[in-house]
Amino acid sequence: MRVVIAGAGSVGRSIARELLSHGHGVTLIDRQPAAMRIASVAEAEWILADACEISTLADARLAECDVVVAATGDDKANLVVSLLAKTEFAVPRVVARVNNPKNEWMFDEAWGVDVQVSTPRIMTALVEEAVSVGDLVRIFTFHASGASIHELTLPAHSPVVGRQVRDVVWPPDTVLAAVIRADRPFAPTADDTLEAGDELLLVLSAGAEQDQAALQQLLAPGPAPTSPRA
Repeated sequence: MRVVIAGAGSVGRSIARELLSHGHGVTLIDRQPAAMRIASVAEAEWILADACEISTLADARLAECDVVVAATGDDKANLVVSLLAKTEFAVPRVVARVNNPKNEWMFDEAWGVDVQVSTPRIMTALVEEAVSVGDLVRIFTFHASGASIHELTLPAHSPVVGRQVRDVVWPPDTVLAAVIRADRPFAPTADDTLEAGDELLLVLSAGAEQDQAALQQLLAPGPAPTSPRA
């Protein structure tokens, strides 16, 4: 797979190193000479130019790439790169970084974005996940389809604890994609039994997001019961 990354800052370089380690071809673009830390990602191709210019993207052979990642620290630049990648070069998949959560609403198909990644939102979700056992937390949304990934850690009082997956009646358009137990993820089968402390990763369709209350009620209704005092 060939990937072009606009933005050679710490985020862009980290993505590049990860992709290169998986055997993909990577081109990094940045207009700042200070960002040209070529030795830090020596296996990548480097271009010193403005990624918001069509000529730059043509030099990077965007028409031949599989994915474009708009990873600059400027939301306006990321939107322009995404739009040009999709409309001028028909790149199959465009991933864009959102720096300011207030701008998330713009990062959609209209601007050529297939997937938006909001670091502040992800960090917030991870914090919530760490402290909120029993709460349904949205981790990620796929803007092309509107589907979303949610996480919930089963409390001891959950009605589904001790039940097999086959016996749980999930809301429509809701899929249990993975279970993390004792730090080990696995794909659940119908015969697996859910346990207290299991982290459930669930995929909900765009319409199913309206049924989050039903899913919350199914997995962790109300506060945990308290033990009677002596």
